[in-house]
Amino acid sequence: MNFSFFSFFGLKITFLRSLPNISSIPKSLLSSAPMAETPFSLSLILFLILSLPPLSLQLQGNISAADLQALRVIKNTLTDLPLRRSPSGPGFFSTWDFSSLDPCSSFSGVVCDLGRVTILSLGTGGSDSPGLAGSLPAAISDLSELTQLILFPGIVTGPIPPQLGYLRNLRVLSLTNNRLTGTIPDTLSALFRLHTLDLSHNQLAGIIPPTLTKLPDLKILILSSNQFFGEIPADISSPLLHLDLKSNRLNGTLPRSLPSSLRYLSLSENSLWGPLRDELDSLSELVYLDLSVNRFSGPIPFSLFSRPSLSSLLLQRNSFSGKVPPLPDHTSPVMYGVGSVVDLSHNNLSGEMSAIFAGVETLFLNNNRLIGSIPVEYVKSVRSGSTTTLYLQHNFISGFPLEAGADLPDTAALCLSYNCMEPPVGVQSCPASVGAPLSRPPWQCPLLKSP
Repeated sequence: MNFSFFSFFGLKITFLRSLPNISSIPKSLLSSAPMAETPFSLSLILFLILSLPPLSLQLQGNISAADLQALRVIKNTLTDLPLRRSPSGPGFFSTWDFSSLDPCSSFSGVVCDLGRVTILSLGTGGSDSPGLAGSLPAAISDLSELTQLILFPGIVTGPIPPQLGYLRNLRVLSLTNNRLTGTIPDTLSALFRLHTLDLSHNQLAGIIPPTLTKLPDLKILILSSNQFFGEIPADISSPLLHLDLKSNRLNGTLPRSLPSSLRYLSLSENSLWGPLRDELDSLSELVYLDLSVNRFSGPIPFSLFSRPSLSSLLLQRNSFSGKVPPLPDHTSPVMYGVGSVVDLSHNNLSGEMSAIFAGVETLFLNNNRLIGSIPVEYVKSVRSGSTTTLYLQHNFISGFPLEAGADLPDTAALCLSYNCMEPPVGVQSCPASVGAPLSRPPWQCPLLKSP
C-alpha cells in the first residue's frame, strides 16, 4: 500500500465511510510492512483516521455534512410557488443542487463561514415571487452556527418549531408575512444573543411570553398583525429601540415601565385603555409614537407636546379629552419639519385651538370639539408651505384669519368643512368622506361656549 500524507488528507468523506474494519486488515500488513516503503507508517495513518472529528462535522464539498443534510430536509419540506409573471420560471430552490461541490457559493440564500451555514434567507423577496409554501422543519435547528434566519413573505403554514431555541448564536429571526399559527415558543426566550425578532403579519395567537421581553440584546421586536391577546408584559427590560405590537387583540393599560431606549413605539389597533400618566415620561429618545385606534381616555400629557425628538404623534380614534395646552410664550413649536405628522383626530378634545403644532407638516385635528378662531400661526405655516396638510373639519371653529385676496399653495390640503363658519372660497381641499355640508347648522354653534 503506497499511502502518502497528501493523498490521505485529500480523501473525501465518502471514502472514509468505505474503510474496512481494522480487524479485517491482514496482520501481515500491520506487523511486517517495511517502513522504508512509505513516508509514514500504517499505524500513523490509522491514528490520523481515528483522530478525525466525528462524521457529522466533516466537510462535503465546502460545507459540513450535518448542515448539508439540514438543507436537504428544508428543501423537501418547503416548496416554491410559481412566479407571477413567469409561472414556469426557475424558483428559489432551483439552485439547490445537492451534487454541487460548492453549496455555500451556489445555493441561493445560503451564506457560510468555515464550512458552516451562518445566514439562511428562504425566498427571494422579489416583487415577482409569491414566496414559499409548506412548513418550517425542526431540522433548521441543526444549522447550529446560524446567526440570521429570514423567511420572506409567502404562505408557509404551521407552528414555529420550538427547536429554533437551540440556535444560540441567532441574532436575527424574521418570519414575517406568512401564515404561521400557534403561539410563540417559550424556547425562543433562550436566544440570548437575539437582536431582531420579526414575526409580524402571521396568524399567531396566545400571550406574549414575558421572558421574551427580557432578552439582554433584543433591540427590535415586531409582532404586529397577529392575534396576540392579554396584556403587554409588565416588565420589559430588553434594551428595545423598536417595539411594534399593532393590530392584535391586546388589552389592559400601558406597562408602568417601558425601556427608556425606545425610539419607535406602535401599539395601535388594539383594545388598550385608561389614561396616559407617566408611563411615557422616560422615553426621551422617542421619535415615533402610535397609540391610535384604542380606548385611551383623559387628557393628553403635556410631555408629549414638548419632546424635541418626537416627529410622529398618532393618537387618533381614542377618547382623549380636555384641552391641548397652549404654546408657552416665546417658544417655538417642537414638532415640525419635513415628514412630521400629528394626528389627534376623532377624539373629544375641546377648547380653543393651541398654536403648539404650527409648523407640523401633516396635521389632523378634525372630528373633535375645538372652538374659536384658528391661530394665525397655522395660516402662516400653510402659506409658507411648512404645513402641507391641515384637516380641521367637524369641529366648532368660528374663524380662519386669511387676508382678503391671499391665496394658498396649490399643494396645500386644507379642510374646514362642518364648522361654525363659512370656509374661504377656493381654498378647501377636503377628502371625499367629509360630505357635502360646508358649515354646521346655525343652531348647533351658539350652544358651545368656551369653558
